[in-house]
Amino acid sequence: MIETLPPLTELLVMLGALLVAGAGAGFIAGLLGIGGGIIIVPALYQVFSVLEVPADVRMHVAVGTSLATIVATGFRSARAHHRRGAVDLELLKQWLIPIIAGAVAGSVISDLVTGATLTAVFAVVALGIALQMTVVRPEARLVDRLPGQPVRSLMATVIGMIATMMGIGGGMLTVPTLRLCNYPTRNAVATASAVGFLIAVPATLGFIVAGWQTPGVPPLSLGYVNLLGFAIIAPVTVTIAPLGARVAHTIPQTALRVLFGIFLLVASGRLLYGSFVA
Repeated sequence: MIETLPPLTELLVMLGALLVAGAGAGFIAGLLGIGGGIIIVPALYQVFSVLEVPADVRMHVAVGTSLATIVATGFRSARAHHRRGAVDLELLKQWLIPIIAGAVAGSVISDLVTGATLTAVFAVVALGIALQMTVVRPEARLVDRLPGQPVRSLMATVIGMIATMMGIGGGMLTVPTLRLCNYPTRNAVATASAVGFLIAVPATLGFIVAGWQTPGVPPLSLGYVNLLGFAIIAPVTVTIAPLGARVAHTIPQTALRVLFGIFLLVASGRLLYGSFVA
C-alpha cells in the first residue's frame, strides 16, 4: 500500500536527494556505457540511509525502485535497438519463459531473505562484474557458440534471478555471458536491452506484491517500489546520460574500464560495510 505523505521538509529533502542520485546515476551510466541499475541501487541505498529508512527494508526498496525505472528505460532502449535490427528475436523467444521464471524466483527469494543478505548478493556479484571488466580480456571466450538446451534456458533463468535480486536490467550479466559464448558484441548489447525489459516487468510487480503490507517503507511507496524515486530517477537518468556519453569520448576506453571497476569496488565495499558493520 502507499504510505501517507511525510512533512513538507522531509519530502523536500527526499526530492533533492533523489534528484542528485538520478543525475549522478545518469551521468555515470552514460560515461561508462552501462545500464543504470547497477548505479541506481547503491545510490538509492545511500539516499534511504540518509532518510533513516529501516535497514531491514532499505535494500529491498532500492532494488524494487531500480527495477521500476528499468521498465521505462529498458523498453526505450530495446525499441531503439530493435529498429536497427540488432535484437536477436529468436534467442528472446527461447529465453522468454526462463527469464520470467528467473525474475519471479528472484522476487520470491528477495522477499524471504534479510536486507543484509540482499545487500551482500548485490555487493558480491558487483565485485565479480568489476573483476570481469578490469581483469578478463575483452576478447576472452569460453566456448565457440551458445550451448544448446537445457543449458541455454538455465543460463536465462539464472540471469533473471540474479538480476532481479540486484535490481539491474541484466545487461551487466547478459552481455559478458553471451560474449564468453562467442556471440557478436553488438547483438549481445542489443538483445540484453530487451532482456532487461523482460526481467524488469515481472520483477517490479513481484516487489510491489512482496512489500505490500511491509511497514517502514519510505513515503509514497507501492510495496517495495518508491513512486517518487521512480518518477524522478527515470526521466533524470535518461536526460543526463547523454552528457556522460559525451565526456566518455574524451577518455580512453582502458581508463573507462578501470574507472568502472573502481566504482564497483567502492560501491560494493560501502554496501557491505553499511549492512554488516555500520
